[in-house]
Amino acid sequence: MAVKRIRESEEMYLETILLLHCKKASVRAVDVCDELGYVKSSVSRGVNLLKKKGYIAIDAATGDIEFTDSGRKKAEGIYERHKILTAALNKIGANPELAEENACRIEHVVSDDMMTVFKKFIEQ
Repeated sequence: MAVKRIRESEEMYLETILLLHCKKASVRAVDVCDELGYVKSSVSRGVNLLKKKGYIAIDAATGDIEFTDSGRKKAEGIYERHKILTAALNKIGANPELAEENACRIEHVVSDDMMTVFKKFIEQ
């Protein structure tokens, strides 16, 4: 269970950083704190783990967070899963807010094979 939570947390940070980069040119840990409503120590730990895994780089002078190529690819994949799941849940009749909320949870546990099924479903 702990591994699942770590993966979900890692993916949530990556997706949040990606979405923040869509809104603004520079993203720092404090922006992630504000967006997720987490305390600074939690975000600092999470961001440092992403750095250790090679997903992000942090500018020592400014604190700006930038993706590595592998980090951007992973973040974009997570966000793509989110969009597909949200669209599928909307298509079966969920209201947009409920679809968005549940897609955010499902995206971290659904298998690649099941994602293919969801993708085909929304393309019909």
